[in-house]
Amino acid sequence: MAGKAIRIAGLKKTYGGQGGAPAKEALKGVDLDIPEGSVFGLLGPNGAGKSTLINILAGLVVKTAGTVEIWGFDQDKNPRQSRASIGVMPQELNLDPFFTPRGALEVQAGLYGVPKGQRRSDEILSMVGLADKAEAYARTLSGGMRRRLLLGKALVHRPHILVLDEPTAGVDIELRQMLWENVRRLNREEGMTIILTTHYLEEAEEMCDEIAIINQGALVARDTTRNLLGELDARTMVIEPEETPASLPELEGCEVETREGGILALTYHAREMHAEDVLDAVRAAGIRISDVRTEQPDLEDVFLALTKGAHD
Repeated sequence: MAGKAIRIAGLKKTYGGQGGAPAKEALKGVDLDIPEGSVFGLLGPNGAGKSTLINILAGLVVKTAGTVEIWGFDQDKNPRQSRASIGVMPQELNLDPFFTPRGALEVQAGLYGVPKGQRRSDEILSMVGLADKAEAYARTLSGGMRRRLLLGKALVHRPHILVLDEPTAGVDIELRQMLWENVRRLNREEGMTIILTTHYLEEAEEMCDEIAIINQGALVARDTTRNLLGELDARTMVIEPEETPASLPELEGCEVETREGGILALTYHAREMHAEDVLDAVRAAGIRISDVRTEQPDLEDVFLALTKGAHD
């Protein structure tokens, strides 16, 4: 294992290209290692290739080229072991409407060959908040309850790796909090590796140890969340003047914006100038400062900078 839950090398997926139709490269030779025991974020705009990559890991899409190892098992040489090492909570609410939650978990466990004496259906139902709905038909469950059941199905075979594909898209705050509490517990107490795709960048910023950003089928960034945020050295100094200034500060390489209420926002690059230089320019313009604060870039800034020009 060498500490890697997943190893991906030269992964390509091409759709079409038959009967004169143009081929579409969904993945263009992706190389990616995901550390064991981490909470790993996989981000990218719509159509970037995230879902294709997830579906290849889940064994639902056949790759065109490259290698995939899941928990040390080569997907081509040991498909059963690699599949058993991973659980996937899909984005789509694909549930059989005629199964009860308990029945759905029992069937899923049977598909993975889990002996009846080792199944944890009631324990999982309790964990995801569905114990009181164990015998209700899936078609009667709300959308949020169905998402909880999808999480339960992904856990029936005790996978080493849990993939959450846009798990909180369109769900209420209560369900989101329940989901993340469970994810944190699984990661902390059971050492489960979590792979998360999400459009909520603040969620990835809060949850993930490391992040990879995919754009147009290629890996454009991969680092710790902290380092990715540090890649953008733009700083914004927000100054509230005692009175409306007669003139704005002038400083080469510093962009000055006037906000509502006469507040000034001065954006500069920390590698090129110091905060004291910005303050000197403010004072030189005759502006008396009532209050000052700074704004740091967040993950959304990094995401937009790295995927600039991408189309949804």
